[in-house]
Amino acid sequence: MSAGVVDEHADAAAGAAAGPVLEITGLSVGVRGEDGEREVVSGLSLSLRRGETLCIAGESGSGKSMTALAIMRLLPQPAGRIAAGTIRLLDKDGSAVELTALGERRMRDIRGDRIAMIFQEPMTSLNPVLSIGRQLTESIEAHTGLSHAEAQRRAVEALKAVRISEAESRLKQFPHELSGGMRQRVMIAMALALEPDVLIADEPTTALDVTVQGEVLELLRDLQRQHGTSVILITHDMGVVAEMADRVIVMRNGRMVEEGATADIFARPRAAYTQELLAAVPRIGAGAGRRASGEPDEMAGKDKVAVVNDLHVRFDLHGGFFGRVTRRVHAVEGVSFSIAPNETLALVGESGCGKSTTAKALAGLVPYTGGVTIGGRELSGLGGDARKAVRRDVQMVFQDPYASLDPRMRVGDLVAEPLLIHGIGSRQERRERVAALFERVGLSAAQMELYPHEFSGGQRQRICIARALALRPKLIIADESVSALDVSVQARVLDLLKELQREFGVAYLFISHDMAVVENISDRVAVMYLGQIVEIGSRDQVFSNPRHPYTRRLIEAVPVPDPSRRRTRFARLDREIPSATRRIGETVPKLLLKDFGGGHLAAVAD
Repeated sequence: MSAGVVDEHADAAAGAAAGPVLEITGLSVGVRGEDGEREVVSGLSLSLRRGETLCIAGESGSGKSMTALAIMRLLPQPAGRIAAGTIRLLDKDGSAVELTALGERRMRDIRGDRIAMIFQEPMTSLNPVLSIGRQLTESIEAHTGLSHAEAQRRAVEALKAVRISEAESRLKQFPHELSGGMRQRVMIAMALALEPDVLIADEPTTALDVTVQGEVLELLRDLQRQHGTSVILITHDMGVVAEMADRVIVMRNGRMVEEGATADIFARPRAAYTQELLAAVPRIGAGAGRRASGEPDEMAGKDKVAVVNDLHVRFDLHGGFFGRVTRRVHAVEGVSFSIAPNETLALVGESGCGKSTTAKALAGLVPYTGGVTIGGRELSGLGGDARKAVRRDVQMVFQDPYASLDPRMRVGDLVAEPLLIHGIGSRQERRERVAALFERVGLSAAQMELYPHEFSGGQRQRICIARALALRPKLIIADESVSALDVSVQARVLDLLKELQREFGVAYLFISHDMAVVENISDRVAVMYLGQIVEIGSRDQVFSNPRHPYTRRLIEAVPVPDPSRRRTRFARLDREIPSATRRIGETVPKLLLKDFGGGHLAAVAD
């Protein structure tokens, strides 16, 4: 065992000896709806020790976030209420404050000062019309007697503590001017500026790229070591749980089903639900049953479903008094690849690397230069009817199924809509095809009459898959199609995609930043960085022998769902991820791809 791990366990033991900082006994939370009040948290009891990281794990609807909101006394009003139980915040001298009995004014004093919370999506948590500095200093001034100048100094210190470069100048920036990882670091700085006793982090890394996720987790560890803060980490990512937690509570349907030390939960889970949850976690190296590394070459003679040749997508940025074009975003620069029938090509990389823009170009949704051929037909130069016919062969499944479905339409009509637009079949024939699709994706024909809000997230994604299959396309583009799903639902949707590929022979362009998922579903992998492909090869080639440093960094940053392999340190980014935006006239250096054999290509220096 490394010294870092020893130190970490010693810190946890010291925290245990210091006693609890938060105690919850018999907590029940009720939410009133159209059918009356229902319990979303039932009889929950837990204790959080000083300096400890307690993870609350479980799927959507398990009551994790409602527990956090109850602690903060931020339940949705007037529907939500604490129906029973106690929540006690303890001082080091043993005195306690009963949070459920406090008035709103007293509770406002405790929020931020003694208990702080980091929410999942920083863009919705930060006020878009106020500068970062204004939001930080307001929080500090509200809880301290510091002057504005002193509050600003502390705000700068907080930004430096979370390793934000040029902290003074960042105070003048607005949330939209920062990357997702930077915004999340601002949220952490805001939460820790007052050095609270308890920090509640609700899915703080779910929307982040894997490298940025590692940076944020390492930051939480550092700040915990420095300030002795107790952390409640809420997540459905069992890799994050294994990396971060001292203890784990597993929740389902508002109830605790299991509690224990992290090593015990992973090695000897007692509850059947915990066992199912751990079994569904995708693991790098567990992609059994996929094609061997040499087999993509066997597809060379096949007609390709899609061929992309020297694709470029650029967006001009206007600025100045006259709105002239001053800069240009080189979103996609010289990308080339092909996809064969019955093949899954995964496109991976961090946010802003050009993955989704490439997908939109294939679907004909953004202007581009270069060649895009679908089913043997080149898209550029096609007229309206011909382009519409080609688009039948390419369908997309998006990340958020609820945003993809019109809430005013029945789901059966939504799946039938592409058939109606393309004039395929009679009304009865369309209904029969939709019913067959519902059955094929694991839903019943009777559910065709329901509306999107009457389904779970995983069911809604199945409806989106059925809609994509309605026109019997040659290529389905799955753009982060499982990243928002719980791990067990994610596993079922991935299994469904594999089954449908075997049955219909459809090709997939699978876009994701989750390397473990990619390793389990892909035949070939293309790694993108700043609009260009830096490595491409079979799944086994890329994961077993990554040639480009960026590919290695992506793979190494994936949290391993095994506490015995917990890292003492995550790899830190030595600088912010560069931008694909350049001045007009500034050229982008073209990468040279070296052939390492068997179709494995990786970028090398000029």
